[in-house]
This record gives sequence, structure tokens and C-alpha cells, in this order.
Amino acid sequence: MKETGTEGFELFDIKKENISASDLDLAKESIGSYENLFNKRAQKLKKNGIDLTTKSENEMRTLILGEYSFLKRPVYFIDHEVFAGNSTATVSAIKEQLGV
Repeated sequence: MKETGTEGFELFDIKKENISASDLDLAKESIGSYENLFNKRAQKLKKNGIDLTTKSENEMRTLILGEYSFLKRPVYFIDHEVFAGNSTATVSAIKEQLGV
């Protein structure tokens, strides 16, 4: 978020209010899968002994809806596209979309 700024965006604190099912489904449609939205570095994965290789897309959806830390962050909804995470490629794509 530091690289792209927050001006003009509506910010939501998903620690206080988890992403809605409809927003998560919209993000999945744009990004391609719940796996692409899943934070595979979440500490609670190891703590709870969760093996993502055994999880279906629907199970990943349920996990994300139940625990905010399983959602890759930040998530940007820009026009009809969704961007998740802060990898260099994602940040570059967001900047390109914003014309920054």
C-alpha cells in the first residue's frame, strides 16, 4: 500500500470485519482461484496443522471466510479487476492499472 497509496480507495480493516462471501467470490472470479487468494505464509496454517495440498477450492474458501489471516493482503478491487498480495509483480500491475 505504501507503493500505491490509499487516496481514492475505501479501506476495510479485515481484522475487525472479515471479507464478505460475495467480495471473496468476486475476487476469486477475477484472480482465478481461492488458492491464489490464500496466504500460504499464515502462521495459523502451521499452528493448526493445515495442509493446503489436501484442501479443495471450497475448503480454502471456507478457511478464508473463517480466518482473516488466511487471505493474502492487501486486496485491491480496481474497476473490474482484483489484485491480492504485495509481490513485486502485483504492485507493478496495480501501479499500471492506476497509471502511477
